[in-house]
Amino acid sequence: MLTFDVLATDGEARRGKVTLDHGSVETPAFMPVGTAGTVKAARWSDVAGAGAEIVLANTYHLMLRPGGHLIREMGGLHRFVGWDRPILTDSGGFQVMSLAGSRKLTEEGVLFRSHLDGSPHLLTPERAARLQLGDFGVDVAMVLDECTPYPATRDEAARSMELTHRWARRGREAFVALGGGGGRSAQFGIVQGGMFPDLRRESAAAVAALGFEGVACGGVSVGEPKEEMRAIVEATGPILPAGRPRYLMGVGDPHDILHAVANGFDLFDCVLPTRAARHGLAYTSQGRIVIKQARYRADAAPLDPACACATCRSASRAYIRHLFMLGEPTAGTLLTVHNLTAVLDLMKGIREALAARRYAAFAAEAARRLDFGKDTR
Repeated sequence: MLTFDVLATDGEARRGKVTLDHGSVETPAFMPVGTAGTVKAARWSDVAGAGAEIVLANTYHLMLRPGGHLIREMGGLHRFVGWDRPILTDSGGFQVMSLAGSRKLTEEGVLFRSHLDGSPHLLTPERAARLQLGDFGVDVAMVLDECTPYPATRDEAARSMELTHRWARRGREAFVALGGGGGRSAQFGIVQGGMFPDLRRESAAAVAALGFEGVACGGVSVGEPKEEMRAIVEATGPILPAGRPRYLMGVGDPHDILHAVANGFDLFDCVLPTRAARHGLAYTSQGRIVIKQARYRADAAPLDPACACATCRSASRAYIRHLFMLGEPTAGTLLTVHNLTAVLDLMKGIREALAARRYAAFAAEAARRLDFGKDTR
């Protein structure tokens, strides 16, 4: 059964602990993305060693391959993939909505064609609940929503939000009927409303009234300017239920995480750290290293002398560059371990600062040091 305890506060920011069926999660927390049941280029021991307490997987991809029936026959998602800590699954709504040319949105749900073989599928709020609870058996299931696109007019955002609310009611009813909530798995609702603060307030109230164990803010980091995203985070975070975990979906830039924590959010996910690693980009305490650059050809230093991850303890910049130039997959693994550690270490520092009630000072210093968006010169 999900429980959430707020252990310390500093302004709107809070340090907490989420207890789930497969373990506890110290918050604020970052969830590495294991879309199809694996964090790309990493073993589960690497993910755990980097400090992850919870990971995210995706219903859309898992329902298509290998399929919900197989995962259920294999004993659920935890046993199938070999990860014994908490798992949160996205509902698949965002992925379906991105298939603009091969899906049809109706009141019932979303009819779409698989990107794998073109086969037709109908994803409804009820099916999303059955897959996540009945087939996957995950700790946290996200309700099906319509991710409001950007840009959208106020009328378009309002219609999308209202559909999300109707789906949320159906998804919650299906989840409870399957035995979820109150002791078996948790379900999070999703607040929508586009870039309109008044719609976000309306959505937050409607979703909170449905009794979800946690509440997420969706529809951000979908192409909008940074200042608009920040404004919605500021308008939404503090009005979400104080006694439930608050999840900001799809956000992983360190500056955005620091800003969102200051506005009361507890959980984050993003593919950026692992995707950057596979392209040869390393996060360091002094900025971003593009390891394939020629200047690292004979560099004996670790990726980040301040980092104690397994990669920095064992491999030089020169060696990792050598592996990338060979096209050796191990290069992506080494950088993935390092980048995950960098982000998860940031979350640990955030929690320690909150416990000491010195978050503003920590965030200002971290923003100066951990600019993963800039190359080191």
